[in-house]
Amino acid sequence: MHVLISRLLWPLLAGGSLSLIYLGMEAGHGILAFNLSYLGLALTIAVLERAMPHERGWLANDGQMGPDLAHTLLSKGIAQVIVTVIVFMGIAEWVKPADSPLWPESWPLAAQVALGLVLVEAGLYWKHRLAHEWPWLWRFHAVHHSVTRLWFFNTGRFHPVDTVTGLLVGIPLLLLLGAPQPVLLMVSAVTAVIGILTHCNIEMRCGPLSYVFNTPETHRWHHSKNLDEGNRNYGENLMLFDMLFGTYINPRRRPPADIGIEHEMPADFIGQLKIPFTRAPL
Repeated sequence: MHVLISRLLWPLLAGGSLSLIYLGMEAGHGILAFNLSYLGLALTIAVLERAMPHERGWLANDGQMGPDLAHTLLSKGIAQVIVTVIVFMGIAEWVKPADSPLWPESWPLAAQVALGLVLVEAGLYWKHRLAHEWPWLWRFHAVHHSVTRLWFFNTGRFHPVDTVTGLLVGIPLLLLLGAPQPVLLMVSAVTAVIGILTHCNIEMRCGPLSYVFNTPETHRWHHSKNLDEGNRNYGENLMLFDMLFGTYINPRRRPPADIGIEHEMPADFIGQLKIPFTRAPL
């Protein structure tokens, strides 16, 4: 029974959350549905992490809940404001090309969302990969990788510069192509839902899904201290570009529980915001 549950959890949690967001959007309450569904997903994950953890050692307090919460409120706040303004305040319609729209609005919504995810993923993949390969970008991304355990609470631990640069390579492309508001919302919802699931400390067996989506199984390798493992699996939502460019990894062994970065990260939130701008090694 435990194995069966671990196989069903990812599709049930992801599919259930996205279905609720879609239904709320159809009822005209997209942002409210998104926030309530995301909160419900977070609370569900919190319970499951205690009931069936992937790493029991990651249940121990690392002293970073305060900074993790502050980073999340800042980064998620920035993201939500930008997405809300773009999707619901008319900018999407204002930017949308007239006369000869490039976006295939006649397609079913699911197909449009799938196309949107692939297009956005191209930018997110290369931005993420360059954040590991370019030292000046890594300094900001290192704040996220400095975690010593993975759990739902540190999903949003990103430096604001890291957050903003990620937003710049995603949704704007869909805007320029004329993607309608429902597509923008659902692409953003998929990114948020998959994001929190990748960090969860729950025993999940995702099987073939890990060849398509970024799952906890693939993302745990990305946080490895071993750079041959950590500099892999850059996909935000999809593993498509990791497959295409040879950065996919998912060995048939247990990912390392000892994760983090080589150099020390300040323990306080303000110190973590400031350190990328200093000469301290990261």
